[in-house]
Amino acid sequence: MHDDRLSPFRDAHTDRQTAQHIPDTPQTRAPAYRLAFADDDFLCRDELRPVRLQLELLKPQMWLDEKGVESTIVLFGGARIPEPAKKDTARTRTLADLSKYYEEARKFAELMTVRSLDTGGRQNVIVTGGGPGVMEAGNRGAADAGGVSIGLNIVLPHEQAPNEYVTPDLCFNFHYFAIRKMHFLMRARAICVFPGGFGTLDETFESLTLIQTGRMERVPFLLFGRAFWEKIINWEALADAGTISEDDLDLFRFVETAEEAIEVIDTWGDTAKRSDIPGR
Repeated sequence: MHDDRLSPFRDAHTDRQTAQHIPDTPQTRAPAYRLAFADDDFLCRDELRPVRLQLELLKPQMWLDEKGVESTIVLFGGARIPEPAKKDTARTRTLADLSKYYEEARKFAELMTVRSLDTGGRQNVIVTGGGPGVMEAGNRGAADAGGVSIGLNIVLPHEQAPNEYVTPDLCFNFHYFAIRKMHFLMRARAICVFPGGFGTLDETFESLTLIQTGRMERVPFLLFGRAFWEKIINWEALADAGTISEDDLDLFRFVETAEEAIEVIDTWGDTAKRSDIPGR
């Protein structure tokens, strides 16, 4: 990140570098003497959680602003869904069958990135969780188109690294799931959800809840794979029970292919009745 400083005060970088070359004495070796903003042990204390939350919100926000990213297309989806060429290594027959959505995610991201390039890569930039599976496919499709894409990775108990297709300058790492999900949605112009597990379901329902309650503007919300989604979630039962309204079923559309998804996004503003909408 660049530092276009207007302040006449000595900057923090300089003091941090100076502090690394001070005389070695019992006083300077004491933890109390460390600069607070350069003291990792201090910053990781429980009492500093509000500060860490703020930092994790600010860093990607400021970075993306400086890179000129104005809007994004969000891709959620399972980390375990294999590339079609590797479907024989899938853990289950269902995962192997779902491998087709890896290719659809890749194709969709490529097509959307071609459009993004017309804006200089500022609008409708693909953003994924930066991991394997569907996330990899999204970043890969953007790279295939010669564009950039964002990866919002997170530290997990098992070792994880970003996939190789995320644009390095737009690859972020998070500690807090909540802040990460905020960044997914802060610039979102469409949300595309592919088959996945707990994480995908969490992201799906939080996003739908924000739209349902008016805490977020309504944007095109696409669920790839009607058979998958209707098997694991009885949407109609929720409406029949009255736990959601019938109108809430209009917050999303089912699609199967990249081309269909783009058509739905392009016509999202049409005020068709639910019964008239393809993919319902």
